[in-house]
Amino acid sequence: MELTLTATTGRELGSRTSGRLRNEGKVPGVVYGLGRDAVAVAVEWTELRRVLTTDAGLNALIDLEIDGETELTLVKDMQRDPVRRDVLHVDFLRLDRDAETSVDVPILLTGFAKDVEDRRGIVDQTLKTFTVNAKPADIPTQFEIDVTDLTIGGVITVADVELPRGVSTDLDPEAPVVVGVGTRFTTLIDAGVDPSDAAFDEEGTGYEAEGAEGAEASDESESEGDSE
Repeated sequence: MELTLTATTGRELGSRTSGRLRNEGKVPGVVYGLGRDAVAVAVEWTELRRVLTTDAGLNALIDLEIDGETELTLVKDMQRDPVRRDVLHVDFLRLDRDAETSVDVPILLTGFAKDVEDRRGIVDQTLKTFTVNAKPADIPTQFEIDVTDLTIGGVITVADVELPRGVSTDLDPEAPVVVGVGTRFTTLIDAGVDPSDAAFDEEGTGYEAEGAEGAEASDESESEGDSE
């Protein structure tokens, strides 16, 4: 699905002009790509938010109407205020319907990794997005990765992710996407020890059963008494 957004041109460059546009509820931006000159534009924030809150997210295909002409684009970058998170600037990339472009597609984990959870491990998602090459019409909305069968020490790699037809990636096939990572609790559980009945030492290199310190203190006291 393609969405329509109107952009105006003719804005002056500079922080003062950009600030004035934001006060008017507009977002300054630029349109570039396909070997043509970049064009400074401004769009209504409410309309920009509308086209970016669909299932496609930042990879939504946008028919950008500029001075009576329409160009197929997508949002390549957005600069936000680090505190308020307001959008300060937006970059639109021109697209050729018949040519591949490189985009980052979000990764969503699904399922319940029972082995990892039961052994108090961590499902570590090392890649949050998947960089792919695709024609505009073939760009996926997201990748869903089922972690149900993930185990401690198990790895889901780039090669394990099934790509839709017309989509490719230049990522290393062996690069990890999701890893089942063991913790100190995992070590205890695998050793048959209930983590709730043990306290880890300060260095985190082992554990002492509850009461162990008291027992050691008692032994030392008895030894001192014998020496007297």
